[in-house]
Amino acid sequence: MSNVIEKKKQLVQEISDKFKASQSTLLVDYRGLDVAEVTELRKELREAGVDYKVYKNTMTRRAATDAELEELNDLLVGPTAIAFSNDDVIAPARIINDFAKEHEALEIKGGVIEGNVASLEQIKELADLPNYEGMVSMLLSVLQAPVRNFAYAAKAVAEQKEEEGA
Repeated sequence: MSNVIEKKKQLVQEISDKFKASQSTLLVDYRGLDVAEVTELRKELREAGVDYKVYKNTMTRRAATDAELEELNDLLVGPTAIAFSNDDVIAPARIINDFAKEHEALEIKGGVIEGNVASLEQIKELADLPNYEGMVSMLLSVLQAPVRNFAYAAKAVAEQKEEEGA
């Protein structure tokens, strides 16, 4: 009997550690998805480096309490899958939100963003942000704009001087 309890304690500690280590965590109700759809979702998440697991709600509640995320306990009702992302804050929100648009059965319950319990609205806002590469591209575009505008102005002045000289 104590062996079973020890395994449960280890599982609670594992979940708690994942809550603490992850940049973002999403709780999802997957009821209504068939096996092929769940497999497709798992594949997309795995490719983005997101850990997607289903744990018993009682174990997850204990882990949430251990990780000082008691607000999640109200969400841990019914079938719940959890997506943990240690590297990319945006990836799980974007992937799951896009998947939920295509498959109405998938429902985002809530989550944790950088250690703080997030509302559904905050998760949707996060999902609408571009990924890391998109943000870097936007930043580079903003940084290039003044140089590009200066080059256009210099070219226009050179063309004007050339027309006056000819």
